[in-house]
Amino acid sequence: MIYSAEVQHMCPVAKGAYHGPAPIPEEGKWVQAKEIQDISGFTHGVGWCAPQQGACKLTLNVKNGVIEEALVETLGCSGMTHSAAMASEILIGKTILEALNTDLVCDAINTAMRELFLQIVYGRTQSAFSEGGLVVGASLEDLGKGLRSQVGTMFGTKEKGPRYLEMAEGYCTRMALNQDDEVIGYEFINLGKMMDFIKKGDDANTALEKSKGHYGQFDNAAKYIDPRHE
Repeated sequence: MIYSAEVQHMCPVAKGAYHGPAPIPEEGKWVQAKEIQDISGFTHGVGWCAPQQGACKLTLNVKNGVIEEALVETLGCSGMTHSAAMASEILIGKTILEALNTDLVCDAINTAMRELFLQIVYGRTQSAFSEGGLVVGASLEDLGKGLRSQVGTMFGTKEKGPRYLEMAEGYCTRMALNQDDEVIGYEFINLGKMMDFIKKGDDANTALEKSKGHYGQFDNAAKYIDPRHE
């Protein structure tokens, strides 16, 4: 350690009481975090790239400073889906400090990692007051049985109005309109269920029909439109 001449000529003054850092909530405990291994928590965060063309929702489960589980969901950019594939392999097994300073291939994923780091080290996690935290694999519960991201895709113009393309329930196939051409419901295909039916041996048309559902006053519509072609 190199000290300036001014510091070298100062007389020493004893340091007073040291109480350590303020405790943060972690998995049902109050922890004075001093090292990376003191950090545990399960949480989500969102990141975006510089041109804001795409976004990433990142979910991490950290135990004793190490990332044990990562769920990477991306939206709006074709290239970032491949980045997410690499990030899912890169993140697991790293400490959160390593992950913060690792190139996660896509800037949106890097930004999401930064946002999660802040939440985790400040004790603002989803599992902050859950005794023992959440089990590894908990992030898959957010995806549901079909293990697909919850995506909403809507399009609208002043001239022709809204078009429902995808809901949390699935891929929208028909919109239901009343006599005033107002939306009163929609039909959808749950693609996760459809693929499961096909894998079990159903032909594509049978699987398609078994995976359909509808919402709202769909049966009472004056007319139906295909949101992609009408």
